[in-house]
Amino acid sequence: MFILANLITAIVQILDILLSVYMWVIIIAALISWVNPDPYNPVVRFLYSVTEPVLRPIRRRIGIGLGIDISPMIVILIIWFIRSFLIKSLIELAFRMKG
Repeated sequence: MFILANLITAIVQILDILLSVYMWVIIIAALISWVNPDPYNPVVRFLYSVTEPVLRPIRRRIGIGLGIDISPMIVILIIWFIRSFLIKSLIELAFRMKG
């Protein structure tokens, strides 16, 4: 059973790293959007292509009535919830499988 527990732990750690990196990508994209970047810049295009598929559905659901785009904050809160609840729960499950 410890092999399955170690596999779950490894997968969860990789998922945690990927979620952390994606959260920082969203933060960087939001900060760059404040300065009116060049849309043809490769970095801006990369950030846009990576974040827009996640942010666009949230923007459609909440609407932008305030004039401020809060979709990055919502995605960061979702990532934070996943990291706080799901990741920790899976790690605890893996430890219980070992024990």
